[in-house]
Amino acid sequence: MHTFWYRANAVLTFAVTILAVICGMASLSDNFNFPSPHAHVQVLNLNWFQKQPNGNDEVSLTLNISADLQSMFTWNTKQVFVFLAAEYESPQNSLNQVSLWDGIIPSKEHAKFSIHTTNKYRFVDQGNNLRGKAFNLTLHWHVMPKTGKMFADKIVMTGYRLPEDYR
Repeated sequence: MHTFWYRANAVLTFAVTILAVICGMASLSDNFNFPSPHAHVQVLNLNWFQKQPNGNDEVSLTLNISADLQSMFTWNTKQVFVFLAAEYESPQNSLNQVSLWDGIIPSKEHAKFSIHTTNKYRFVDQGNNLRGKAFNLTLHWHVMPKTGKMFADKIVMTGYRLPEDYR
């Protein structure tokens, strides 16, 4: 009838097909996770607000960043990259984004955190557009899966304003 190799090929092909279907279903199951992260950022202090010699405005802030991102972790999450950005409008650009702090969250156990820090990166505007400027603090995150596509989202926190005068 059929040789041993023909039958082994048929069984192996069937097993690999079933394995591929199970992997595909497992990867699609991640689409049914609806994360509900929470974050809060407090500006505790305006350390300095000055005009640099080249004419650019620079700001240093002391921040209290607290977040609960545990709902983003599933069986398929490798790590989450998170960063805090100041976002504001200027005459030259409708949206300016300046990264103030970032971090990598390797596991669900580290996904609930509270950090007291100054901005890790310089908050500099190209020009003197920051005096009296309203800005938002936005917590962005990128979920890096073990398999499948990356997912990104953000929480926007409004109501922050810089002073009219340099300090």
